Amino acid sequence: MTTPLTATLAAPQPAPKKGRNLDWLHGLRSAKIIVGGTVFLLFVLVAIFGPMVVTTDPSAVSTEVLLPPSPEHWLGTTHTGQDLFAQMVYGTRISMFVGVVSAFFATALSLIVGLTAGYVGGLGDELLSVLSNIFLVIPGLPLVVILAGYLPSTGSIGIIIVISITGWAWGARVLRAQTLSLRNRDFVEAARVAGDRTFRIIWSEILPNMLAIVASSFLATVTGGILTQAGLAFLGMTDVTEWSWGGILYWAQNSSALLFGAWWWFVPPGLAIAVVGTALALVNFGIDEFVNPRLRAAGLGTKAGTKTQFKRPRQPLLNLRKPRRDLDEDTAFVAGEAVLQISHLSVEYQTRDGAFRAVDDVSLTLHRGEIVGLAGESGSGKTTLAYAVTRLLRPPAVIAGGEIMYTGRDGEQIDVLGLDDRELKAFRWSEIAMVLQSAMNALNPVISVGDQMEDIFIDHDLGLSREERRRRAGDLLRTVGIDPIRLASYPHQLSGGMRQRVMIAMALSLKPRVIIMDEPTTALDVIVQRSIIDEIARLRHDFGFAVLFITHDLGLLLEISDRVGVMRKGRLVEENTPEELLANAEHDYTRHLLRSFPSLRGDAPLSGGGRYIAEDGETASEEVGAR
Repeated sequence: MTTPLTATLAAPQPAPKKGRNLDWLHGLRSAKIIVGGTVFLLFVLVAIFGPMVVTTDPSAVSTEVLLPPSPEHWLGTTHTGQDLFAQMVYGTRISMFVGVVSAFFATALSLIVGLTAGYVGGLGDELLSVLSNIFLVIPGLPLVVILAGYLPSTGSIGIIIVISITGWAWGARVLRAQTLSLRNRDFVEAARVAGDRTFRIIWSEILPNMLAIVASSFLATVTGGILTQAGLAFLGMTDVTEWSWGGILYWAQNSSALLFGAWWWFVPPGLAIAVVGTALALVNFGIDEFVNPRLRAAGLGTKAGTKTQFKRPRQPLLNLRKPRRDLDEDTAFVAGEAVLQISHLSVEYQTRDGAFRAVDDVSLTLHRGEIVGLAGESGSGKTTLAYAVTRLLRPPAVIAGGEIMYTGRDGEQIDVLGLDDRELKAFRWSEIAMVLQSAMNALNPVISVGDQMEDIFIDHDLGLSREERRRRAGDLLRTVGIDPIRLASYPHQLSGGMRQRVMIAMALSLKPRVIIMDEPTTALDVIVQRSIIDEIARLRHDFGFAVLFITHDLGLLLEISDRVGVMRKGRLVEENTPEELLANAEHDYTRHLLRSFPSLRGDAPLSGGGRYIAEDGETASEEVGAR
């Protein structure tokens, strides 16, 4: 199966001109940020310019007492005839000023303490952690009341100091934990090797990865600062002649506004606090989406992305909710029986510039007991295809077309794209399993191997006792050549090859008919790679499952596969048996891949140098001879 494509070799094209990256500006288009930011900005404008526009003195008394809202007094009057609208405008300035400024200082303090403690470590980390823990265990409200009572000034500056002192510990603790997880990452180590100073590493490498936490901490502290100021003012622990939302509530309570039915006296300040808190929460949600590159690219949240995963209606199908209890039964191995048919499948990634098609009209059939290899350069769509088959795609990925049909054990045709969440849970691992690229990342580092294997039996409701689950897990490890004593081991106690064997054993847990292996030998030395490949071939023969084997190593696929497919730019450009592919490769790209293998005799490749240029003028993502 080929797709016509003319190829030539040409000199490398000049790199595109670099420009300033302004992608972050598109995050401001989030509906949550627009709505929340607009509401919050409105309150900020009222705080800044309101007292300049409203000329009514909020403290001026009159004979118009306890009047409800009217054209003359928009929010009514107090028991002494003071205008509540003027009090709310002037009070907005104090409340917003205290909330924003105290949040700024509290967040700055938490950044200094959290980043320093997490990155530097040692005694400094211990001392700073003890300090933050002390502030966390002290009850917040009594501490605020005590500090406010003993401050020489009870004005806005004093309240800002109190909130800043008491509001930094939680953010510092979270930032420290995040810094501890980031400081040993490869990109931080690379910055150290490059000779970057500590301050620059913290500022340029670590801090950008914690923007969501910093923003969440700041916005939460703004809301907390406004609430704390209102609470202290309501208790009379601030200068009650300085108008704020809390001060208005203080005078409403002292004047028994509820007894007089003067609802207009206490509703506006309470509603203002609630609206500001809601606006900041919306901004926080929007920032959380923006700092996640996957969600930012599509402008999608998790639920929205899930709803747009499919562009065609789902159809109710099959009865997969019934738990399987046939794991000890032998099923007939019918060689050549088609178990998975992928027809005209297309997958798109939604971006702000439109849809990018990562898998384009791919058709492929797997028969029981055969190994189908899938090769191609990075970015050709191999893993995206595997994730589409197993329905593991996340936003911004969308299945734009095609179908995936699976043939069940009783011959029933199952539309994989039509399964609902409950059916999909029963389908995965029971019918189609997957071995992911990195075994160390796929295994939970804090749970033993045995417990992780037992979770599969529990999740699929097999009704097995703990002893039976343990026995089956041990049998699976023995099947892949690992001593069952390793059930009590944790992933870090296993070698890379053993971890990969554990992943294969877990994939075999429910005797699936199809196993997708996404580069299962990546990062393993050649001896371990060979043992893993031999193990896969033996298990395929014993269990009769079909394998979709994804790798960059075309030479390996030519050795172990029954059929080999070559992908480029999302398309399956060629599919054939290894013998036919070696002897009569039809596609130019396939021929160039085959020519990239060096000769054992030291001869030069059949065609040399340059980049692979397609008829559309675009280059391959990397040099053909690099793999």
